[in-house]
Amino acid sequence: MKPLKLERVSKQYGDKTAVNTISLEVEEGEIYGLLGANGAGKTTTMRMVLGLIYPDDGRILYDGKPYSRDQLSLMGYLPEERGMYPKVKISDQVIYLARLRGMSRQDADRNLKSWLERFDISDYYNMKIEELSKGNQQKIQFIAAVIHRPKIVIMDEAFSGLDPVNVELLKRTVKALRDEGTSILFSTHRMEHVEELCRNITILHRSNTVLQGNLKEIKKQYPRERVMIGAEQEISGLEQVPGVRSVTRRENGYELAIERPEAARELLQHAMSQAELQRFEVLEPTLNEIFIRAVGGEKHE
Repeated sequence: MKPLKLERVSKQYGDKTAVNTISLEVEEGEIYGLLGANGAGKTTTMRMVLGLIYPDDGRILYDGKPYSRDQLSLMGYLPEERGMYPKVKISDQVIYLARLRGMSRQDADRNLKSWLERFDISDYYNMKIEELSKGNQQKIQFIAAVIHRPKIVIMDEAFSGLDPVNVELLKRTVKALRDEGTSILFSTHRMEHVEELCRNITILHRSNTVLQGNLKEIKKQYPRERVMIGAEQEISGLEQVPGVRSVTRRENGYELAIERPEAARELLQHAMSQAELQRFEVLEPTLNEIFIRAVGGEKHE
């Protein structure tokens, strides 16, 4: 039984279709990527999964069951916007939120202290949110989302506004939750995070699913059109090799755009005739490149 399953789910607001027959399944111990430009339907989809709004058509199943109050204790939500009360003590509000999810005060307090120690911020227990940096506020909000050990976690731009050190810390923590069996629906604009964390993805565009499936399999459907050449010596005439669209000089070599994969063989021979190569790599398309193709070149920022 899948922890989370959407079956042809749709949502209308008047004449506007916010989500049009989306279907997806999140496995146990999986981080599933939900992507799309602003207004594509991601937030509406997440709100339906959380039970904040209801689908007009289709159904959402949690371990094979429809939404009910029983599902509340199974889910956690980490929103993009900071949602903690700035002038309330961290311990008071996190424990309160945990009790709303069915935990005892004693268990909530023990879990909170364990998480604070895990993030090396144990001394924040009696502090207020407004006294913390943005990064540490996000850590507290993350703790509030997972303190009750939910089976399903919804993460919307979880790493937004964080410095690189805190991004890596939260990524490690998210991976640890995955490895413990938590199912995570993950939405972000940062494609490199999706490539690192997610096995399967859905890309929405104007309320419709335009691309869905295993990320590795999706990448195989797109041609490899970039070549990286590393060499200390200068290589002349690269732009004249048949099938080369453009050549960009890099600090340690060249980046080339090619029209067809076969051009890479001729490039290799041409480059080897002039220099000792430190690197020659035909790169698979990035998720960002695939995303732009899937949504017709519209920005996703």
